[in-house]
Amino acid sequence: MSSSEEKVIKAFKEKDWNEIQASDSWRIFKIMSEFVEGFEKLARIGPCVSIFGSARTGPDKKYFKLAEEIAFQLTQRGYGVITGGGPGIMEAANMGARRGKGKSVGINIDLPFEQEANLFIDQDKLITFDHFFVRKVMFMKYAQGFIVLPGGFGTLDELFEAITLIQTDKIGQFPIVLVGRSYWKGLIKWIKDVILDEEKNISKEDMDLFILVDEAEEAVNHIDQFYSKYLLSPNF
Repeated sequence: MSSSEEKVIKAFKEKDWNEIQASDSWRIFKIMSEFVEGFEKLARIGPCVSIFGSARTGPDKKYFKLAEEIAFQLTQRGYGVITGGGPGIMEAANMGARRGKGKSVGINIDLPFEQEANLFIDQDKLITFDHFFVRKVMFMKYAQGFIVLPGGFGTLDELFEAITLIQTDKIGQFPIVLVGRSYWKGLIKWIKDVILDEEKNISKEDMDLFILVDEAEEAVNHIDQFYSKYLLSPNF
């Protein structure tokens, strides 16, 4: 624990509200520094695809192998790969990018229990953040598409962040690919049956913001065909 963190804890225990408010104000500069570092490192990486998925998926699992193959095929089409920088699906994707001799970006998060950066990230393209929301900005700003493999709450958070930003025109209408029909079908059915049909909380067209696939080639082809069709340039 850093001295500044100890100072904040002490302030809470002593109900020193002036100290707490001052700490919150100074945190702005830490947040700003994370944005600056992220923008400076990622602004010139070229067209990349963000790959999301569980940190808990082991190398013996099919989705680990699938993520590695997807990333490899993306590099063969000229894309770099952005991941959360940790183990599991993220490591697999960085591994595939390394095998394909493409750009392998890791946007890591400092957690007390889970992840250190995997070994397949280009060292000049590794950034570790303290704040999840800053990290998510980097995922969204510097990606030309999103490929989502099975994962937990963090993966769902990243998926719905991308969908929401596209739905509300805050970012371009980039392709979102969900990999693993058997994994995602229950969620998609609930979205359609409850959110769309029953409650009418989304529009029918919102269901077209993503597609479901099972194979690496399907995922990569969808990204590639999207850009061939619309002739879009990178989003930076």
